[in-house]
Amino acid sequence: MQAASLEEKLQGYESPVEMLRNAPAGPYAFPVPAEFSNWRDEQRAWMETAVLFDQSFHMTDVYLEGPDVVRLLSDVAVNSFAGFGRNRAKQLVACSEDGYVIGDGVLFGLEDDRVCVVGRPALGNWLQYRAETGDYRVHATRDERVLDGDGRRLTFRFQVQGPNAADVIAEASGVRLSDIPFFNLAEIAVGGVRVRALNHGMARMPGLELVGPAEERDRVIDALLAAGDRHALKRGGARAYSTVAIESGWIPSPTPAIYSGEATKPYREWLSADGWEASLSLGGSFVSSEIEDYYETPWDLGYGRLVKFDHDFTGRDALERLAGAPHRRKVWLRWDRDAVLGVFASMLGSGLPAKYMDLPAAHYATLPLDSVLAGGDLVGLSTYPVYTVNAGDWFSLAMVDEARAEDGAEMTIVWGEPGGGSAKPVVERHRQVEIPAVLSTASPARRDGCTA
Repeated sequence: MQAASLEEKLQGYESPVEMLRNAPAGPYAFPVPAEFSNWRDEQRAWMETAVLFDQSFHMTDVYLEGPDVVRLLSDVAVNSFAGFGRNRAKQLVACSEDGYVIGDGVLFGLEDDRVCVVGRPALGNWLQYRAETGDYRVHATRDERVLDGDGRRLTFRFQVQGPNAADVIAEASGVRLSDIPFFNLAEIAVGGVRVRALNHGMARMPGLELVGPAEERDRVIDALLAAGDRHALKRGGARAYSTVAIESGWIPSPTPAIYSGEATKPYREWLSADGWEASLSLGGSFVSSEIEDYYETPWDLGYGRLVKFDHDFTGRDALERLAGAPHRRKVWLRWDRDAVLGVFASMLGSGLPAKYMDLPAAHYATLPLDSVLAGGDLVGLSTYPVYTVNAGDWFSLAMVDEARAEDGAEMTIVWGEPGGGSAKPVVERHRQVEIPAVLSTASPARRDGCTA
């Protein structure tokens, strides 16, 4: 009999790790054109001029509406909701009872009793579950990412970022970017269409995220491109977009901390056997038999500053115990050039090559996690390796023990899966290699456009 829920599906495996490491899913998909010009110039645009990304298709939007919306959010999220309301936004983080992250995403305050949570499906699923099974007067409406739905969306979502973004926005809307406080929303008109605009940055550059009705997307994008002609605006495709988060310092997808424990068993029974959590894949050189070793705390992801103990929420007791303990710190690792060249050179000629590195993002699993060593000891995990022209090197984000997280520290990344690779069809037979790397607490990308 086919499993109906995630919990039933897990019963067919020795452990959640076995299921996820051999899952057929590859990297997270961005269903937009791979390139509009070429990914190198598109990467350069967000650092030197401006870039327009179309985010309309790859994220799940969950709308929550009702008189208990803020109470629900406050009960679930680590964030404080003092002062939250209409036209305010937050990077929302939700944890399990044990203090490990279930999911994160951006929360848009549309009205005082209506919000939208946007991101990969994990957080939206958890909030919908809590709304439906808890004592809340809240109704949830889903706007599925196109890979999970019929391809139609309720809204478009565009991102305009870069040094020239303010000029593009001013010309397209008559609104100054500086008039919208950071991580606040404003209601503006672009091409005669009323849109909601969120002031926030990507790749450490200023810009706006613009959201409006899907049927008006062509009018808005035409207006942005017309304004952008005078400010060297480039459209960015999926290949460039897959690297922008890593250059920015944001880990796109934590491992949902829901695969073990009695507290989340009812949630696993609520989740479907073919949904996001049941289908994602673990990849990389880090392998443990315990799924808990893949979970992350808010501090691992750089979200420690968002944890506020001014309210009761799921996981508060555990996070209060963890707050004073040593943490891992989110950092960048710049990969050794000669070692990277050796990986590419191994594809030529005979012999078992190293794991292939796709350009510009070497992501071959939904959740890529590679071991980081120092002096032979495991000191952290590397994730989402990329190359950008703004850095002129391969680099990755990593979660490294605080005591080791010093600028200039020399690390070793184990690249490739053990035993020649897992059963994932996206993984070819290969051999593991060790790649030296240098730790940095600042992004490897140079703001002056020059590469190292």
